[in-house]
Amino acid sequence: MTTRPAVPAHPRLGARLAYRLQRALRPRPGLRWLGARIEASGLARSLFTETERLTKDTLFGCRMCGQCALPVTGYVCPMGCPKELRNGPCGGVGADGGCEVYPDKRCVWVEAYERAAGQGRVADLRLIHRPIDHRRWGESSWLNYWQGRDEGLWAAAADDTGDASPSISSAHSTHLRRHQVLGG
Repeated sequence: MTTRPAVPAHPRLGARLAYRLQRALRPRPGLRWLGARIEASGLARSLFTETERLTKDTLFGCRMCGQCALPVTGYVCPMGCPKELRNGPCGGVGADGGCEVYPDKRCVWVEAYERAAGQGRVADLRLIHRPIDHRRWGESSWLNYWQGRDEGLWAAAADDTGDASPSISSAHSTHLRRHQVLGG
């Protein structure tokens, strides 16, 4: 588990570019093979994971939870929320979109909405995230994604009234797999 406190971070990579990279990094046989080779070597795995950590921390304020939600939160890391809320904002968001804990910073969920809306991806924000598995802190979410270990990160999609659907349709499930990339 990380010891760095959760502080809202403004992404440094534009949403449009992030979604384009997502398409390029989607799981496919070549990346599954590469991921397996990286995992088989302790040195390669640690170097790859450290590179991922540095890249995602710089670009998104990532805290390396190992269960990346970036692809469905407008590429704003929800773990930057001081309360580590992965399913939407708390009741303390200021009228100006400020964080309750850090009023000089914008709420990660306000930023997530703005970025997702700008790319026509607001529906992604309706996905319900399962509780985080703290045993995965520090793992490479890219490797987890390419190897299919994060297929169950989302429980269901919420409809417009906020009620959760009983299950994810196969079309929606395909949509999720297609959109979970710069982490997983």
